[in-house]
Amino acid sequence: MHQYQDLITLFNHCFKEEYNTQLVKGGDEPIYLPADESRPYHALFFARGFFSSALHECAHWLIAGEKRRLQVDFGYWYVPDGRTKEEQTLFQRAEVKPQAMEWILSKAAGYPFRLSIDNLSGEESDPSAFILAVYNQLKTYCEQGLPARAKSFRNALCLFYGTSLSLQIVDYDIESIY
Repeated sequence: MHQYQDLITLFNHCFKEEYNTQLVKGGDEPIYLPADESRPYHALFFARGFFSSALHECAHWLIAGEKRRLQVDFGYWYVPDGRTKEEQTLFQRAEVKPQAMEWILSKAAGYPFRLSIDNLSGEESDPSAFILAVYNQLKTYCEQGLPARAKSFRNALCLFYGTSLSLQIVDYDIESIY
């Protein structure tokens, strides 16, 4: 039911022409690459054909501003798996908005959302504060509405997957991501 090719089609339909951006199945690691001499379009690569990776990378793109969309990986700080507690705290701070957006996109696609701690071989930390921060950001999106690009893509997902266009916090269960 959930095929990554559908996400590629929907994303590219929404953003290819106006933003010169395409969602692309990538290799082991996701990456965003702005257009350059070798590729005339901005490429949003998600990992290995994973549906959830595609949703997550779309979430990053949907919240990135115009200047960030001109930088490799949106200019975000990133330290791979194996982070210290301090590095993990910084990682989680940067991931609050993208993961809240991913949760919204997942629900729109009728796909289960799994919070990503993304530090399997690093120091353990209590994810409770991160979970609450993601939920509170989700609540803010529900109360204040989504940015235009995010709303457009979410609506396309809802229409394609036959899910509700309503965006209300009562439709999201914080317990489901523990």
